[in-house]
Amino acid sequence: MRYTRQDISAGIPEIPWLPYAYISPFFILFGIFLLFPTAYTLYLSFFNYLGVANEVLLSVTMGPVTVSIPQIANLEFVGLSHYERLVFRDGLFHTSLFNTAFIFLVQVPLMVSVGLATAVVLDSKFIRAKGLFRTLIALPVATGLVAYSTIFLLLFNDQAGLINYVLVQLGLSPVAWLGSAWGARMTIVLAVTWRWLGYNMIILLAGLQTVPEQLYEAAEIDGAGRWQKFRYVTLPQIQPVLLFVVVSSTIGTFQIFSEPYIITGGGPSNATITVVQYIYNQAFLQLNLGYASAVSVLLVIIVSAMSIVQIQYGGEE
Repeated sequence: MRYTRQDISAGIPEIPWLPYAYISPFFILFGIFLLFPTAYTLYLSFFNYLGVANEVLLSVTMGPVTVSIPQIANLEFVGLSHYERLVFRDGLFHTSLFNTAFIFLVQVPLMVSVGLATAVVLDSKFIRAKGLFRTLIALPVATGLVAYSTIFLLLFNDQAGLINYVLVQLGLSPVAWLGSAWGARMTIVLAVTWRWLGYNMIILLAGLQTVPEQLYEAAEIDGAGRWQKFRYVTLPQIQPVLLFVVVSSTIGTFQIFSEPYIITGGGPSNATITVVQYIYNQAFLQLNLGYASAVSVLLVIIVSAMSIVQIQYGGEE
């Protein structure tokens, strides 16, 4: 059978372009749904969107058949004016950027530190029913964004929320969770941390389980305590995993949209409006597609720069 298969294979002519035909569906879908929207967003950021155009962009005649490609939109070239407005004159964009940065500076260190502590505890030998605890902690990741955001909206309601009810029963004053800028931002931080804590915990736990046990034994022989083993053995060994968690959390935090949109609606007084929510408002509520594209490009630049700095700081490995 093997020799017969080899003879048949030798008789089949080689087609140089056949491997490219097999992988072409990926590149076609990638070009249509990712590459073209990305390039067109950059292109659109230099124009004002004036509405849908009825003009023909390109017409190709192939014998009796004529294929016409319509112009996507009626545009007015404005150059760098969108970017100049963003950087120097758009106070609401500056507010949204500040809100996003505040959530990032509070939520990412909180989630990474608590996730790492949880992973260390679950990796300990004295913990029983580890599988049960891991499942319970990671379960919020499977919760729908709208569902869990609505639950947090009800929990932190200023008048009828469960959190304020418990505080009053304990003799404490109720907190204006959704009625104050600080309370609304912290509500968003708690909601995002609750949902993504288990996801980061699983990744960090996987990194902890790859640390060789011989390193801990050698550290114990040298007289190292628990904190010294964690500081000089655990952290250096899981540095690539920890860096991945920080970078992915940074990108996810700067893309946050659903939680502030559902829980606070960007309020009170734009205290929780994020950059992505601002893009949504400009693009789909005010139909300023060119300006929204400029905000998107600037957001990509900011997130890319932060990710590069984090990767450089974390080391080449």
